Amino acid sequence: MNKFIMEANQFLDRDVVGYFHTDFYGVSHPRNPNFLYKFKNDPHHNWTQQHLRYAINDLNRVLRMDFPEIMRHVKLDSLTVCVVPRAKADNFYRPDQLLFRTTVGEYAQSTLGFQDGSGFIVRHTNTRTTHLRKLNEGFENDGQMPYPGIASDTCHFSQKISGHDILLVDDIYTKTVNIDEDMVQALFDNGARSVVFYAIGNTPRKF
Repeated sequence: MNKFIMEANQFLDRDVVGYFHTDFYGVSHPRNPNFLYKFKNDPHHNWTQQHLRYAINDLNRVLRMDFPEIMRHVKLDSLTVCVVPRAKADNFYRPDQLLFRTTVGEYAQSTLGFQDGSGFIVRHTNTRTTHLRKLNEGFENDGQMPYPGIASDTCHFSQKISGHDILLVDDIYTKTVNIDEDMVQALFDNGARSVVFYAIGNTPRKF
C-alpha cells in the first residue's frame, strides 16, 4: 500500500491523506489490477458470473491487506466506510454493475473497527463518465464534466455522515480529474469529522 497527499485545490479546501494499493497502468500491463474492469461490467464485456466472483475475491483480498494497515496509520478506533458512486445515477445501473460498492460495504460490515457507510452517498443525477476512451454503441455519455461542487449537486449525502471519521473508497484515483477531491470536500461540507481517502488503483501522471 502507498501513501500520498491529496492536495488542496479549487475542488478541495485542505490537504487530505490518501492511500492506494497499486498503480493502474492499463489492461496490458502485467501488474495492473485488471479485476477492476469486471466491476464496471459494461455490456460489451459480457463478463460471466464466474468472472464477477473472481473479481469479488480479488477485491476482498486487497481490502484484507490494506484496511487494517490504514486503521493502524490513522490511529482511530473506528472508520465509517463510504464509496464514491459511479458516474451515472444509481437507477441507471444493474445490481451486478454496483458490485464494487456492495463488496466494499460487506467487507466493512464484517470487519472490526469499520462501519458500513456504503449507502451514505447516492448519485441521483448523471455526470459524464470520464474513464471511457471511446463511446460504446448505444451508450449516451450525458451529464457534466467535473466542476467544484458537482458531488453536492448530483448526490444525496446521508445525515449519518455528520460527526464521523470517514474512509472514502474509490476504485481508481486520477489526480487530474478531481472527482475524488470534490467528493472529499462534500463529505466535509456534510459534517464529516475527518476524511481519509483510499483507492485500489492510482493512475500515474505519465499514464
